[in-house]
Amino acid sequence: MEQKKFGVAIIGYGGMGTWHTQELQTMEELTLCGVYDILPERNAAAEQAGLHAYASREELLQDPNVQLVTVAIPNDLHHDVCIDCMKHGKNVISEKPVCLNHQELQEMIDASKEYGVLFTVHQNRRWDEDYLIMKKLYDEGTLGRVFNIESRVHGSRGIPGDWRNQKEHGGGMVLDWGVHLLDQILMMVDKPLRSVYADLSHVTNEAVDDGFKALLHFDDDLTVQVEVGTSNFISLPRWYMQGENGTAVIDDWDLSGKIVMVSDWENRDAVPVVTAAGLTKTMAPRTDETIETYPLPKVQSDVRDFYRNVIKACRGEEEQLIRHDQVMNVMKLMEAIFRSGETGQTVIF
Repeated sequence: MEQKKFGVAIIGYGGMGTWHTQELQTMEELTLCGVYDILPERNAAAEQAGLHAYASREELLQDPNVQLVTVAIPNDLHHDVCIDCMKHGKNVISEKPVCLNHQELQEMIDASKEYGVLFTVHQNRRWDEDYLIMKKLYDEGTLGRVFNIESRVHGSRGIPGDWRNQKEHGGGMVLDWGVHLLDQILMMVDKPLRSVYADLSHVTNEAVDDGFKALLHFDDDLTVQVEVGTSNFISLPRWYMQGENGTAVIDDWDLSGKIVMVSDWENRDAVPVVTAAGLTKTMAPRTDETIETYPLPKVQSDVRDFYRNVIKACRGEEEQLIRHDQVMNVMKLMEAIFRSGETGQTVIF
């Protein structure tokens, strides 16, 4: 007997809400029941796009065909709206960041247990191919023992001029992009985190951070630098990974980059580099015959696998991929970054 399609509705028809509806309409496993937005003009835009717009959130939650609700609204509203959806017996996906602190997150987790529904977070950047390439290199030990990883995103237009630049709505780059980069690192690195030191920037916005740099220390002398900048007119590489046997770099979203590996450990000699005020042999590059350059591995992904997993988890066929403990670890790490930024001190775990 063919399974009935899973009914999904979206609360919030802004940028991410629109993205969700577009992705969902390409999936055969589910039915997009409709959307609801607090702004009438957004509901009208949804109807113009051929979607059903509910007259109210209550009407959406009373629809028996809706089994799963994706909440894509400003960050400070996730907690109350998600819990209300769970009270109505709906499985819930919250956009990231799930909420503003770990106490709110625990209340959301407790609500999912109390009402017997699935609750998870849309950490969609776990499906980014740049991340998956670097994770593959790390997991397979391609570079030998990895001792440093750098993950960053750079832009040059400041913070968007909407609720993302307002503290009361959960704005700022730690919560906006940091939540993705930190989640990726905690999923990649299989070692205990020892400490974090962070510096938050306020170049274009005093109310919230418009960028940050965080230095994470893990066991086995592994350091990870996570950086978000919105005033970078020349961007640094998206990823930079150093191992004992080589280095890998991914330059940008287009996955351009390379791997450079040592091929001759015995030959360490180099031709000195002459600078304007002297010469250096220490910093002279290895000669061509002692290194090999390789292309990055190919990795393919489908972000719709997130929804496929959620549906199967709701049916009891799979464990949910975005687990509560993982989300809590990221939330507490972001809180530690804020604490370090405010105090100027390293936070020890």
